[in-house]
Amino acid sequence: MYRPVTGPRASPPLWIIVLVVLGGLAILGITIGLLVHFLAVENRTHYYQGSFEVLNIPYNKNYERETSQENNYLSKILETKMVDAFESSDIYRKYINSQVITLVPDGNSVTAHIWLVFKDSRARKENTRRRIESILRQMLKNQSGSLTTDATSLKLMEISKTAAEKIINSRCGRRARMSATYDRIKGGSTAQEGEWPWQASLKMNGKHYCGAVLISELFLLTAAHCFTKTNNPKVFAVSFGTEVTPPYMQHDVQQIIIHEGYVKGEHHDDIAIIRLTEKVVFKNDVHRVCLPEATQIFLPGEGVVVTGWGAFSYNGKFPALLQKALVKIIDTNTCNAEEAYDGMIQDTMICAGYMEGNIDACQGDSGGPLVYPNSRNIWYLVGIVSWGDECGKVNKPGIYTRVTAYRNWIASKTGV
Repeated sequence: MYRPVTGPRASPPLWIIVLVVLGGLAILGITIGLLVHFLAVENRTHYYQGSFEVLNIPYNKNYERETSQENNYLSKILETKMVDAFESSDIYRKYINSQVITLVPDGNSVTAHIWLVFKDSRARKENTRRRIESILRQMLKNQSGSLTTDATSLKLMEISKTAAEKIINSRCGRRARMSATYDRIKGGSTAQEGEWPWQASLKMNGKHYCGAVLISELFLLTAAHCFTKTNNPKVFAVSFGTEVTPPYMQHDVQQIIIHEGYVKGEHHDDIAIIRLTEKVVFKNDVHRVCLPEATQIFLPGEGVVVTGWGAFSYNGKFPALLQKALVKIIDTNTCNAEEAYDGMIQDTMICAGYMEGNIDACQGDSGGPLVYPNSRNIWYLVGIVSWGDECGKVNKPGIYTRVTAYRNWIASKTGV
């Protein structure tokens, strides 16, 4: 078959060519415009770190201890000043967060290292940085209250998101995520990812057996009664996150240190230390809780949170995801009443829950944390899930190992 000979193709009309060119230019213009908008106008999160000096403060090494009363007192004053300064400024809509990270005493002054988060476009970020610096400088010049601050000592620089997260995650008891409500375990609700970054699952032969709580890169606390069957480190492992399975960031156990006073089958001195074979790399969703000072007091009526993968009810089903619950500290005398625990609660224990029942820790929560947020929203380990009469019974709230009673023992074994 022969192909027919074809003549030259006719060129499209000029108006079509013009239309195609204009359409292409329009698409290109829109693309460039959107790109410019995204880069220059779209709000992005920017992180800053800085420092300034607080004058006329006699030297006290306790300012360096992140959990000391001195550190928290001064940090709270400075954080309140920063919040007030930014929220009353013309950039209050861009302000997200400000925290004191560390205090460093030196001679007759203390240097405060701070961490700031703002939201702004890339194009305006330099103007915003200068405005942040100006607001901080003015705040430091205003010598209100008993503090004297040196405005000339102020230093401020932008840092990357990675660097900012590393700074926060290195400090104890701070959370990347916070929920507005707390519920729980027997009568609670599912925890958000990264909400309780110190919570760990202690696994025996690959299965969740108890809770545990991260207190440093190498050490965790748990209940001594979790090792009544065996204390052989080789059969245990620790994992983190909100899911028990599959294990997240699993670590092998090198050593188990059970309190010398613990007796199997009894409730006193129900505390143990887990030492890992390798250090935990702190991340947004995995880092340590704060340990309280031995002298710290947690008053009856204070709201505390218990977390774990324990059963929803006595002899009931177990959750796949971490659960949380808000409970309240109960006076020891109330818990020792005849209709409650009839004198069984010792000074080394702390009672938490509700006398009317329903919300409580349960089987599988043992060894897990009972935590408390201070006025700076930094979380402290108040207790370790220890024992109780079933779960959520009337007049039978949960009993926890009181961490302050063992603070010196923990330090002697871990250096923490």
